[in-house]
Amino acid sequence: MATLLRAPTAQASAVLRHRLASTPSVLLVSQKRWASSTGAPSDVKQSGEGGVKSPAGLPWAQYFKIRKSKRNWEVATTIPSSVLGLVGGITYFGSLESTGPIFGIDPIFVYGAASVGCMGLGWLFGPFIGGSFWRLSHRKSLALIEKRDREFYNHIVKNRVDPSRQSPVNPVPDYYGEKIGSLKQYRQWLRDQARFRRKATLPEE
Repeated sequence: MATLLRAPTAQASAVLRHRLASTPSVLLVSQKRWASSTGAPSDVKQSGEGGVKSPAGLPWAQYFKIRKSKRNWEVATTIPSSVLGLVGGITYFGSLESTGPIFGIDPIFVYGAASVGCMGLGWLFGPFIGGSFWRLSHRKSLALIEKRDREFYNHIVKNRVDPSRQSPVNPVPDYYGEKIGSLKQYRQWLRDQARFRRKATLPEE
């Protein structure tokens, strides 16, 4: 009985301490292996030092700023293109010699209407020209922007209301989401859609 209850030798104590000390490292290795096999978020996100982007891609706040800048580019080029179209029309049709009425109308009125039509063409081509310049200035991040464009469009299609239920007192609020320029405006757009649905269903209740 005394032999069974005697204290452990020094060699046994050293082995026991070694096993206890190695246990946390074993658990840590097991935890890392489990995280890698299950795709933990810590493995998905990577540091910015290596230049690797996170799976989320372009942040929504930054996307709305870029979207607003694109709209500004389109508006900024619409004005000069319209003026150039008008000036070009006046210059061209003003140089023509009038030989008589055109379809029974004085040529000055016909040429004036044609010049205004040239201004309209400039107004139509302005956004296209501005968008082209904008794409050139953002060509490095164009893939991320186009991806967000598709996601944003899907959000709009999913949450917008049915336009067939509109009425003179309850018009559709921004059906295409063109006025959305920030997360705050997007949340307001969602509230406007919900308000439209309540007004549209109220007479049926």
